[in-house]
Amino acid sequence: MRRVAVIGLGAISAYYLDAIETRPDWHLSAVCDVRPDALGGRSPDVARFRDHRELLAEVDLEAVVVTAPNDVHAAVCRDALRSGVAVCVEKPLAVSLDDARELAALAAQREVPLLTSFHRRYNANVLRLLTEVAARGGPAAMRVRYLERIEEHIGDDTWYLDPQRCGGGCVADNGPNAFDLVRLFLGEAALKHATIDRDEHGTDRRATIELESPSGVPAVVELDWSHSGETKDVEVLLADGTRLRADMLAGFPGFKSSLWHEYHGVLDEFAGAIDAGTHRADGGLAALELVRGSYRAPARAVPGKEPV
Repeated sequence: MRRVAVIGLGAISAYYLDAIETRPDWHLSAVCDVRPDALGGRSPDVARFRDHRELLAEVDLEAVVVTAPNDVHAAVCRDALRSGVAVCVEKPLAVSLDDARELAALAAQREVPLLTSFHRRYNANVLRLLTEVAARGGPAAMRVRYLERIEEHIGDDTWYLDPQRCGGGCVADNGPNAFDLVRLFLGEAALKHATIDRDEHGTDRRATIELESPSGVPAVVELDWSHSGETKDVEVLLADGTRLRADMLAGFPGFKSSLWHEYHGVLDEFAGAIDAGTHRADGGLAALELVRGSYRAPARAVPGKEPV
């Protein structure tokens, strides 16, 4: 039985709590949130805290899941790793690249698992596409789209719209999931160009980011926080000209309903990391390097033809 705490009880925590509470090999030992009203409605055997440091000091744990706002990921993860507790943290790993590098180094030094949660890599439709593409020789080009109206998805978590707390906007928050999908299909990818549109508050609402694999396979990531409706898909161009597509939402008709099975996949991966007992690079740092690089990169001077 793995004893776990969830730190941060915002919109995403429900998916982790469901995965934890429906599996016999996990036990929810504690929850933590700075908001007292978020701590209610728990079983009497679940300890409740408003300070994660008190939680780590008082509860015997094997693992924590960090779903707090982006700007506190680094502090919470650092304290957990120093306590020898395995960490699963929502993307991005941190807001600051220096903080992310420190966390990765600390996890490696202490040999404590640190997993960044890229839930879309466990999407059933994406996994089917990955299998088919591999069987047909791999991609010649690909595109990932992550388009939504962000206000419809964040509930009371208004920190998403604060560029200081979020780390930017759609690139900082949705970008890591999209970049990880490119990595899933192509391996490591290098940044080529980025075009980013921000609102009057400095939050990036739209972005087009061009990547390339070491072998020269191009990928385009399209992000939009002002999109009408929701579109999240992966499209792959094969060498013979065939286009294959995975709609991440197909077959999951309820709002955000695809997330339930994806976070079960995250928890399975986390369990494997805990059982292995050591840290391994999982792409969290690589994704954040692409985020920070995108914010620094010049836009393409002359519009070019996208790979897909």
